[in-house]
This record gives sequence, structure tokens and C-alpha cells, in this order.
Amino acid sequence: MAEFQFVVNGELVLYDKYEDIPEDFEHVIRFIPDLPEPEGEDGEHTEEQHEELALWNVRLQELMEKERARSN
Repeated sequence: MAEFQFVVNGELVLYDKYEDIPEDFEHVIRFIPDLPEPEGEDGEHTEEQHEELALWNVRLQELMEKERARSN
């Protein structure tokens, strides 16, 4: 199960869906998305799965940018 933990309005809040993360928060504490199991014929991730994995990194970087902007 995914775990996204943030400090929101001074309180530690846990989300299990990325879509539930609010726009306004103070800090990212934990970012653990559900990652797909390899489904390729060779036991590796498919190209589509690699795209999904890369998207999670982009999402985390966007959240970190928001956190840094808020602390300035």
C-alpha cells in the first residue's frame, strides 16, 4: 500500500492515495508510491512501467519544489 506522509497545518498526516495530497503543506515526510511488479517477458519492467516509475520521480520532485518554495 502506498504511503504519503506530510506535515499539514502543523500536524503529521498520512495519505494512501497521491490524489489526496493537499496543495498546501509544510513538509514531505514519506513518499512511498505503489510500484508495479515487473511484467515483461524477460522478468523486467515493460516500457509502460518504466514511464510510470519515472512519473513518480517527477511527482516527488514537484512536491519537493513546493516544500522549498514555502520555506523561503
